[in-house]
Amino acid sequence: MKTLGSSLQAHIAGEVTSLATCWALKRRDGTEMFFTDFDRDLTVEGDLYRAASGYSRSAIVSDGRFSVDNLDLIGALMSEAITEEDLLAGRYDFAEMRIFMVNWQDPAMGKIALRRGWIGEVSSRDGGFTAELRGLAQALLYEVGEVYSPLCPADLGDDRCTVDIEALTETDSVAAVTSQSEITLTGYNGVDGVLNGGVLTFTSGENAGISAEIRDWQQAEKRLTLFLALPFTIAEGDAVSFFPGCDKRLVTCREKFANHVNFRGHPHIPGTDALIGGGHG
Repeated sequence: MKTLGSSLQAHIAGEVTSLATCWALKRRDGTEMFFTDFDRDLTVEGDLYRAASGYSRSAIVSDGRFSVDNLDLIGALMSEAITEEDLLAGRYDFAEMRIFMVNWQDPAMGKIALRRGWIGEVSSRDGGFTAELRGLAQALLYEVGEVYSPLCPADLGDDRCTVDIEALTETDSVAAVTSQSEITLTGYNGVDGVLNGGVLTFTSGENAGISAEIRDWQQAEKRLTLFLALPFTIAEGDAVSFFPGCDKRLVTCREKFANHVNFRGHPHIPGTDALIGGGHG
């Protein structure tokens, strides 16, 4: 339920209004950005909402059901605001967004809250971008809880796994580039497949700060292949860091990481074949 101050209610009830839409964005790295569709900058509660970027939004529709209310935010890519490089690098993935309206003649009257949620799918084309804003009801679609599985549900290095990722992390540099998803490293030595499922992070070059999952490692050629291509050009000499992957099996947890005491899977539960067969000869 939205509660408005008496002055703002009186303004809305008048014959003519002077309302402008504002949105505040907070990325997961803590960066905050403020925009408005008004024709000049607005200061709201001490924050400067920029008008120079030229943003617009689709219509906001709400109903009494639990369906997810989504809308699209449309804008131009600008070097001083939202850049294509940041979009491709995933820096706006799951960023928090708040959309509201104010009286641009007197922002101190208060806000009319319209929507709050998180950035979903983002696409860019012809110098512009479209970002999907997923409403709070999106959280109702998430499955909460765990299922029994022979594989471990923990991620390597998280609080349940407890493996020290920093101790496993190696550093190297790019010796040669075959494609945006295949490179040759300079000096790392590890048996074939030891890095499969691990994570590679660029620490210099155009892809600095971007991580990607490792698909395959071949020691003889020192060839490392990624599941997905990097968004920006990879150059020889780019510095990287990486750590091995885990296929989440008990034998891997025990023999590769000596961490089977923290294994979270259920490898001894009978599978579907045992249930169907019934155990009769």
